[in-house]
Amino acid sequence: MLFNSFSYAVFLLFAFILFWTFARHLRIALLILLACSYFFYGSWNAKYLGLILFVTALNFLVGMLLAREERRILRKWYLALGVVGSLGVLAVFKYYNFFANEISRAIELLQIPFYVRQIDIILPVGISFYTFQSLSYTIDVYRRKLEPCRSFLNFALFVSFFPQLVAGPIVRASELLPQISTKRSYSRDKISHGLYMILKGLAKKIIIADYLALHLVDNVFGDPRAYGGLTVLCAIYGYAFQIYGDFSGYTDIAIGSARILGFELPINFDAPYKSKNLREFWQRWHISLSTWLRDYLYISLGGSRRGNARTYVNLLITMFLGGLWHGAAYTFVLWGLLHGFALAVTRFAQRNLGLSENSSRNPVVSFLKTAFTFHIVCLGWVIFRAEKISDVPVLLSGLLNRGDWSSGVSYGVMLVLGLSFVTHFCPRKLNDFVENGFVHQSAAVQGLLLALSLALFNLLSSAASPFIYFQF
Repeated sequence: MLFNSFSYAVFLLFAFILFWTFARHLRIALLILLACSYFFYGSWNAKYLGLILFVTALNFLVGMLLAREERRILRKWYLALGVVGSLGVLAVFKYYNFFANEISRAIELLQIPFYVRQIDIILPVGISFYTFQSLSYTIDVYRRKLEPCRSFLNFALFVSFFPQLVAGPIVRASELLPQISTKRSYSRDKISHGLYMILKGLAKKIIIADYLALHLVDNVFGDPRAYGGLTVLCAIYGYAFQIYGDFSGYTDIAIGSARILGFELPINFDAPYKSKNLREFWQRWHISLSTWLRDYLYISLGGSRRGNARTYVNLLITMFLGGLWHGAAYTFVLWGLLHGFALAVTRFAQRNLGLSENSSRNPVVSFLKTAFTFHIVCLGWVIFRAEKISDVPVLLSGLLNRGDWSSGVSYGVMLVLGLSFVTHFCPRKLNDFVENGFVHQSAAVQGLLLALSLALFNLLSSAASPFIYFQF
């Protein structure tokens, strides 16, 4: 059930009516939301409902055990149980076949008659997200930063809340559990803001991401030798805005869906291509993952407390694993290492060359920093998008191709690319102005705008296409 499908619109309306009908009865309302969440997840593949129930039950049990245990050694064993159990599930479904294949290839080179058998499994939707979300709860309870949840119903909803279940944001228990345990109050303003976020997300997905993918990115990345260098460059820019529109569009719909049900989810994007360095980029891009990696991996490795050399190593390890989190492929690993290296270089430059984030207020210098950072990020996206590493030099060498500029870039593509740049780099106040303009309209006007927008989206999209981050 895709966010950009008619079936999701019907489902969300059904959940909205049921939830607010019984909102005064908290337990019933939560049961309704949990049932809706499991129905939503089961619509992808009902067989994997058992998987999310296992991860939920495991981390709930570990949280309760940690709450009752004071002995340090046993607390560590309980934490290990939660971490190994959760990551073990993730490893089997996401990484087993990859490593089995690589081990078999290595053994074949040694001419040893042995083959590691692969298993026929489909990657469960959202497993990386709800695994990390569950683990953050367990680790916070272990660190005594969070009181354990005593209600299995509340905890199950925390893990499986459908707006953010499939592709985030990865919400901390300290942010969502208090909302779950409190009665929600109906607010027309919140619902209006939620509807605006849903429309905004659909616009990013359909008008920008899907259009650029269909009319530019997929064609050029599929055969870069057939296009001129400027067209290849436009395709690289196009993918940067495709993946941003696709992923941030999903997040906007998730935030909007949660908001009309009375829940607030954290922002996950903050105009990342405005960043002046890679450190700032990761403070603006996929914020819930970058803060998760910082708080539960980078700091656990020692962070910046053990000298510069160790700090650089910690950055590389963190981003290496961040790349691997996206999938079992060398392209994701290389993408993560590129960002880890760039973060290490950024830190070195800021500490040793006087290139701090606020080292210059000169608008020209600021522009050059932003442009340089954007192109480093685009280089990373080329690696990220590639099917295999050998495709990367082929695509990059395509920048040197001679050819007709107009052969691969239509006026429609140029218009959407321009729209992507303008909307991304426009002042935040303009977005706030548009949002407030929608929110302050009457219900009738909002309904009309909603209907017209959905009709336009339907015309522009012949079929609902999956979100990129659903595969992770």
